[in-house]
Amino acid sequence: MAAKDNQSSSTPGNDLTKQALIALDSAKKPEAKERVVRVSAENLNSLMGLAGESLVEANWLQPFADSLMTLKKHQMELSKILEKLQDSLGISQVNQVGDEYLKVARQKEQECREILGDRMSELELYARRTANLSDRLYREVIASHMRPFADGVQSFPRMIRDIARKLNKQVKLEIIGKSTAVDRDILQKLEAPLTHILRNSVDHGIEPPQERVAMGKPAQGTLRLEALHRGGMLSITVADDGKGIDPEKLREKIVRQKMITPDMARQLAEQELMEFLFLPGFSTAKQVTEISGRGVGLDIAKTMAQQVGGTLRATSKPGKGTSFHFQLPLTLSVIRTLLVDIYGEPYAFPLARIEKIVMVDQTEISVVEKRQYFTLNDENIGLVGAHQVLELDDSYITSKTLPVVIISDQSNRFGLVVDKFLGERDLVVRPLDPRLGKVQDISAAALMGDGSPILILDVSDLVRSIDNLLNSSQLSPVSGDTDDTDIQQPKRILVVDDSITVRQMERKLLENQGYDVEVAVNGMDGWNAIRTNPYDLVISDIDMPRMNGIELVSHIKSHDKLKSIPVIIISYKDREQDRIQGLEAGADYYLTKSSFHDDSLLNAVIDLIGE
Repeated sequence: MAAKDNQSSSTPGNDLTKQALIALDSAKKPEAKERVVRVSAENLNSLMGLAGESLVEANWLQPFADSLMTLKKHQMELSKILEKLQDSLGISQVNQVGDEYLKVARQKEQECREILGDRMSELELYARRTANLSDRLYREVIASHMRPFADGVQSFPRMIRDIARKLNKQVKLEIIGKSTAVDRDILQKLEAPLTHILRNSVDHGIEPPQERVAMGKPAQGTLRLEALHRGGMLSITVADDGKGIDPEKLREKIVRQKMITPDMARQLAEQELMEFLFLPGFSTAKQVTEISGRGVGLDIAKTMAQQVGGTLRATSKPGKGTSFHFQLPLTLSVIRTLLVDIYGEPYAFPLARIEKIVMVDQTEISVVEKRQYFTLNDENIGLVGAHQVLELDDSYITSKTLPVVIISDQSNRFGLVVDKFLGERDLVVRPLDPRLGKVQDISAAALMGDGSPILILDVSDLVRSIDNLLNSSQLSPVSGDTDDTDIQQPKRILVVDDSITVRQMERKLLENQGYDVEVAVNGMDGWNAIRTNPYDLVISDIDMPRMNGIELVSHIKSHDKLKSIPVIIISYKDREQDRIQGLEAGADYYLTKSSFHDDSLLNAVIDLIGE
């Protein structure tokens, strides 16, 4: 028994188990302090890539072991054939030399089978150990990217105390989920947005003590900052119990600032109204102070959430308070995805950007003006085939039920028809080579367990592409039952603006006049679209990331084939230097925000490309 124990304790698997137990035991000792080593972000990213490759390579061992099992089965069949051959030779009374050769062949076959069996057992054991080790390494590297939420919010309690004292208010900050693990890059990006929201909540949300008491509230207001993992996502909520935001006053403010017409404002739902809070420079405060009103800085928060593949929305109840809800990925290095089959190839949807997946029966599909849709929860959702969006194939889908992925942005919701659902999987994100630029509808790549590459879809891009297809005459039906009547091709306009609210406002305004409108999220995205698609007119903002409006106009007007495209610049800031630069760069019109509530924009468009 002692010899057996000594032998078992010397195996690599037991050594690894012992080391893991020792490490776990030492980690539990209260006197052991956490040691910190400075490592560059580049090194951590490199480690993450290598750990992912190690995990993929380890997965190759099991298929190899399976192939050896197949070889073993063939050898068993060979053994039976040799046995039958020996019996037949014995019956035929063939010469003794042939019988000897057959015995030697059977003996060699048996020796090979025994060696193969031993090696198979060893390989399977090694494959299990390697897979376990690679998985542990992978998880440890991921953990090295994570920090507790408390590390990023340490300065907030003092900040709230100082602001409350300055404003003669009583405010209590509750931080929930301090130990929640957050990707260190996301945690760093969260600091500025959360600072803006918390400052605005104290200044513009929480009422003075005497006002709160008169309303039957405690004199001390409460701010709640909560972080938790929910549904494979990082959920962060900033909520106050202040006076909230009156939707009617917000509606009046929007009209007063001449962003939309009164008629359009009355038609906006409450959630659509709240989206105006995230416009650059928009504020409901009556005056600008050192501590600004609700809305100032919220565009930064919105942009940050979108950059990391998340969302930010605001909700409010007058007299009860306002809440801001971040929905962010747990880590930027690994994402949970839904794998789908499109035209025989696997693609990945970030699970956080999917609203729902459904199976739609062909009989549930309706057609209006050559647009197919189905109804879900009393809402009509437009359908388009993933083949057409990705420019893979335009054939009909013949199955009776269609797998549909429902995706959306802040104002549009669409159903993307795929060939098959393949299940969920965690993928290590691999950024595309920057020399490729922005690849339409694709955000990144990853490696599958067998080492094959897979593309991760950009949901925001897909929504824009689907919206463009639904508003063009090139849309192909996902099933055969549709009206084939041709639609006259309208004039095509590209709207370039980094604000989703402004983009959708301009798009709806122009589409109501019969124009075919496409959108781009920044100057570089717009420039890529202009070079690959024909447009009759370009409408651009000034201040945008990656390439501003002045640079975009300069690129268009300096291009031999594109310089004839008319360009309109619309800016929220009526700065003379921007106006001069825009017109000098070649813009045909330079308009300000007032063009949204009068006919200036439409008159300029009609003047340049007609009705």
